[in-house]
Amino acid sequence: MHQHAFALKFHSFPPHYALSVSNFSLQSPKSLLPIFPPFSRLPIVSSSVCLRCRSSAADVTPVRYADGISIGSLGETGGIVLAEKPIDVATLGNLCVDIVLSVQELPPPSRGDRKALMDELSMSPPDKVWKYWEAGGNCNMAIAAARLGLRCVAIGHVGNEIYGEFLLDVLHEEGISTVALDGETNAKDTSSYCETLICWVLVDPSQRHGFCSRADFKEEPAFSWITDLSVEVKMAIRQSKVLFCNGYDFDDFSPSFIMSTIDYASKVGTAIFFDPGPRGKSLSKGTPDERRALAHFLRMSDVLLLTSEEAEALTGIRNPVKAGQEILKNGKGTKWVIVKMGSKGSILVTKSSVSVAPAFKVEVVDTVGCGDSFVAAIALGYIRNMPLVNTLAVANAVGAATAMGCGAGRNVAKKHQVVDLMKASKLNDEENFFEELLAEDTESPKINLLSKGMGSNKQQFEIISMEKVVSELLPNLELGRCYVKASS
Repeated sequence: MHQHAFALKFHSFPPHYALSVSNFSLQSPKSLLPIFPPFSRLPIVSSSVCLRCRSSAADVTPVRYADGISIGSLGETGGIVLAEKPIDVATLGNLCVDIVLSVQELPPPSRGDRKALMDELSMSPPDKVWKYWEAGGNCNMAIAAARLGLRCVAIGHVGNEIYGEFLLDVLHEEGISTVALDGETNAKDTSSYCETLICWVLVDPSQRHGFCSRADFKEEPAFSWITDLSVEVKMAIRQSKVLFCNGYDFDDFSPSFIMSTIDYASKVGTAIFFDPGPRGKSLSKGTPDERRALAHFLRMSDVLLLTSEEAEALTGIRNPVKAGQEILKNGKGTKWVIVKMGSKGSILVTKSSVSVAPAFKVEVVDTVGCGDSFVAAIALGYIRNMPLVNTLAVANAVGAATAMGCGAGRNVAKKHQVVDLMKASKLNDEENFFEELLAEDTESPKINLLSKGMGSNKQQFEIISMEKVVSELLPNLELGRCYVKASS
């Protein structure tokens, strides 16, 4: 059973805004209450073709989306043969609407008082002011990915009311498709089945932010009644190159459902991206089923995204490079382990190399959504087969561009902001830090380090200049072309 504490997370404001609250668990907003009317862009069979004939390739029945995007063809047994996966990224669950409210003080620690506040907010929602409403949760990643030119689909639930309408409008305006998770007939609480999760973003006079929702008072995953993948959801996963999941999926779905979903993705050749986030720590100490599902994620994921603290917690190894290498050894098909180090930058560890990129120097306004934006760019590099250092550079730029704005959702980085940061090429001075960190590593035959200076070889490092990376990336980012080059 889940015991949800009040979810509170502070934006990255100047140091004098810091607050220590021992009664609250630090979490990001999460999607919880059930969601979705029938969605658009479900696959349909074209009606403009003749019957199939084994002797003629021209008679193969094509299968397309309603908007004409080709999926593949019907095989002789009636199954769909996918010539190529037409979707770049699918996100699983974790959808919500954020509503920003000014309050005199953040919610009290008493569970009863907090529950009363949630009930009051739910009974008297604010007027519809879309300027202060935002799509949250996995919408952040999907929006950031779509703005980078990736074709995205969000899998989950939203309600057939004003909040659900808003959420779907935002996603579709960003060019993001949606597919509903099934299971309505098995819902335990039909009264809340059609409700969209509202995440109240509370802001006090000192600009401290707290995130909270009714989901904090549920004793089990919101969609625990969902036990099977529908045909539509399977199709969406099968058509996608990447399936992105995070730790908050455990607040939505049962561990058994999560494990079956990633097993299906692995079976159909869809790469699994997993970011445990703050939930990783509680999952590692959770129920036997949660621990088993977490271990399954770590074993089956193609790409794992961790903070340095999370990597240390999972392995007991403080050095993030060595921790990443240890995780790779235990993964069944893990190709990349990425360690996010905040203002210092990021590290990408493979079995044959380590790549490092310092962060961009920007004025940070708000870190909400930065991690989601970062993941979107990692997916871009993975799908487009970019050089690894280039992938990190773009991811750092997208995360930094998001940090320069306020809030997530439609406020995540736009492509022109990423291009501007890349052109400016202002990196933090962290080369010495990374060189000292990498000096402890003796297992990697190849170490690539992004630098502000000219490219050269320095001891065991291959120094790659920012100028070179920018010259390779910018033409493709600006024109939206697919960049393909063998990864190192």
